[in-house]
Amino acid sequence: MNRETYFLLENFMLSCMEDTAHDKEHIYRVLYNGLEIAKTEKNVNYDVLIAACLLHDIGRKEQFENPALCHATVGSEKAYKFLLEHGFDMRYAEHVKQCIQTHRYRKNNQPQSLEAKILFDADKLDVSGAIGIARSLLYKGIVSEPLYSVLPNGLVSTGENDDTPSFFQEYKYKLENLYSKFYTKKAAAMGKERQHIAVEFYNRLYEEVNSSYEDGINELNKIIK
Repeated sequence: MNRETYFLLENFMLSCMEDTAHDKEHIYRVLYNGLEIAKTEKNVNYDVLIAACLLHDIGRKEQFENPALCHATVGSEKAYKFLLEHGFDMRYAEHVKQCIQTHRYRKNNQPQSLEAKILFDADKLDVSGAIGIARSLLYKGIVSEPLYSVLPNGLVSTGENDDTPSFFQEYKYKLENLYSKFYTKKAAAMGKERQHIAVEFYNRLYEEVNSSYEDGINELNKIIK
């Protein structure tokens, strides 16, 4: 890929990014993660990989405005149309489209090509470890969702069986389980290095808020008769 092509794709990406939890820096981290993973794989099509990494979240705005939409589906179609309009080969555009289409967690639409698997792993690495915690908290703030839910007994829920969205629910539903989902050995190793930080943060945060509720409820009951 030459610089002119790279800048064409990059500028299109930049024109689409408005979500601060999925901003241009997220895109660059995914790209750099993808290139790091690709070094350990054979026969990687870098033209496809770079384009897919750059364009994988260009459908986020549409999903944010209408949560019924899937940003991976919307983004893949936008990327495909953009590539064809700018003279790229149809097979190339289709390959990039398929990578973007399968970068989300969905059992019925898993990545098939090597480039799609690298994109999937690179994107998931950016929700692992400390950066994953930070981005999740940032996003919860954007959509006005709480850190945790409170159980009927007045104590803090771990998030494990919650239906109500919160950071703890997100951690238990998604962040805690992603470390076994990687397709490539390199991404699995990178994720494992980050995992303990996320576990420690969640456990510490739960301990702090839950003990506050436990102690506070007991003290309040002593005072209020």
